[in-house]
Amino acid sequence: MKVQDLFEETYFALLANKARTGLTVLGIVIGIGSVIAMISLGQGATGSIESSIQSIGSNLIIVMPSFQRGVGTQVSAGRGSAQTLKPADSDAIQEQLSLVKAVAPELSGRYQVTTKGKNTNTSIVGTTASYPSVKNVQIDIGSFISDQNVQSSSKVAVIGPTVRDDLFGENVNPVGQTIRIKKIEFKVIGLTKEKGGSGFSNQDDQIFIPLSTAQRFLAGSEYLSTINVEAIDQESMTELQAQITTLLLSRHNISNSALADFSTMNQSDIVESASSITKTLTMLLAAIAGISLIVGGIGIMNMMLTNVTERTREIGLRKAIGAKRSEINLQFLTEAVMVTFLGGIIGVLFGWLISLGVSQFGGIATKMSLSSVLLAFGVSAAIGIIFGYYPAKRAAALNPILALRYE
Repeated sequence: MKVQDLFEETYFALLANKARTGLTVLGIVIGIGSVIAMISLGQGATGSIESSIQSIGSNLIIVMPSFQRGVGTQVSAGRGSAQTLKPADSDAIQEQLSLVKAVAPELSGRYQVTTKGKNTNTSIVGTTASYPSVKNVQIDIGSFISDQNVQSSSKVAVIGPTVRDDLFGENVNPVGQTIRIKKIEFKVIGLTKEKGGSGFSNQDDQIFIPLSTAQRFLAGSEYLSTINVEAIDQESMTELQAQITTLLLSRHNISNSALADFSTMNQSDIVESASSITKTLTMLLAAIAGISLIVGGIGIMNMMLTNVTERTREIGLRKAIGAKRSEINLQFLTEAVMVTFLGGIIGVLFGWLISLGVSQFGGIATKMSLSSVLLAFGVSAAIGIIFGYYPAKRAAALNPILALRYE
């Protein structure tokens, strides 16, 4: 049998019952489209999370306080809420460790901020002049906090775009304006560039003030909530993290690292953990969507079995004039694969349109990759072969004499 003849026979066989073929193709389209959409949604979420984590700084190690674990306990309570880190710890990390590029101590908390009849509840970050370089903060208007501001406990503030919009309105230059935090007046000296985010993780919904000012007037404490450490390069991060742990254990007179009253997080580990979670979620969504592919495959098998039954006499006639079993088998298998291949093409387009719509109107990042498209075609071809094999084999096994007598 020539290839051209094979495809011609397949074409006319599928067009013989357009409604049945169309419904079968629709099942594959829905399955493939769902898988493509779910994978693109998961990959988009992974990229968005990684980008968000990378935007807080590069080669970053975060040191947080925690309550000291008692002997025999396995879990540390209240990580990040204890008061165990001081500015002296930050200074020691900066001065004694050669792999450190910059250090930015931080004391943060949420406070009510007011100005001229407007108010907002936002995150107040007390920090130093090195914060922008460590945490990748850029100034849009004005300037950031200076070392002089920290030394003199100046009542100055640098606000994010979201805070600006809430207190002064959009596209307003806030530099020179006055805001009140805990009834204390602060002069706005700068506005940061927009970085994006939402909820409590919104990096634009923050106000930066000198660390000494936050300690003296807001918190009433000299302790830190975080020490942000930037390594000289990515290769040094693991070693620097170990050096920080050793240094702070020594400074806090703790001999057993299991009893540490602080914890460290490597930015690379955070990215890896977040990516692992989103990839697992993507696989789960794809698996759920894949159920519709199985349903579509069952639809193909049902259609092909019906075709075999309806074309029994045709099969008998073909075999009577010399058609081989392998040729009959190939004919029906080609029809099944052609249905799934057509459904795969339309399904990829359908999935792309869904992901594009979600990205445009739902505000959720999506990302289509070549691997997901190839996977879709591979799965559709496999479904055609798997679910088309039995009907094709059944057709090829028909007895030509009995098939010709079939009514």
